[in-house]
Amino acid sequence: MSSKPQPPLMKKHSQTDLVSRLKTRKILGVGGEDDDGEIHRSKISQMLGNQMRFGVREPIGLRIWILMSAVLFTTIALIALVFPSQLYEFVFELRTTRISIRLYGGALLSVSLIMWNGLYTAEKAIIQWTLLTEACLLSVQFLVTSITLVELGLMSNSAILLLLSEVIFLIITLLYYYHLGRRTKKTQNHTHSSD
Repeated sequence: MSSKPQPPLMKKHSQTDLVSRLKTRKILGVGGEDDDGEIHRSKISQMLGNQMRFGVREPIGLRIWILMSAVLFTTIALIALVFPSQLYEFVFELRTTRISIRLYGGALLSVSLIMWNGLYTAEKAIIQWTLLTEACLLSVQFLVTSITLVELGLMSNSAILLLLSEVIFLIITLLYYYHLGRRTKKTQNHTHSSD
């Protein structure tokens, strides 16, 4: 029994052929747009989902805004935890129990940790949730402060300044949230090949 030497295996070059690659991608179901307008480069990314990263599409000043919010929330939270009565007296010109202001400071410190986390992430969904958290906090804070001022019949300059700053912060935060939620228009040249 003599064994014949096997001829060397020839590498198939069909994958280098553009039409073959397009047909393969079409069969696999990748490369085209899905319902959300996303274009997947592989079946794995299609199954697992893409992590929406910004690249260069990040709104101007977003990181500075999140940094300012994180610093402001952290500062107010620490003041509320360490000097609770002074913070309340500054706004409402009344005295109150320290425990409620300290609880507010603890909650605000928790939100500031979310803001610090949002500063260092590149994922769109996390930044959107961070901005939504800030917007919800500012909305609730505005409502509670307004109702309290109406009930007490007080309208000091510091209270008006606080309400005005809350509204301005809320508007800026919602504008950034809206800008991140908008779909970016993709311009692509679709090549259709006859199969």
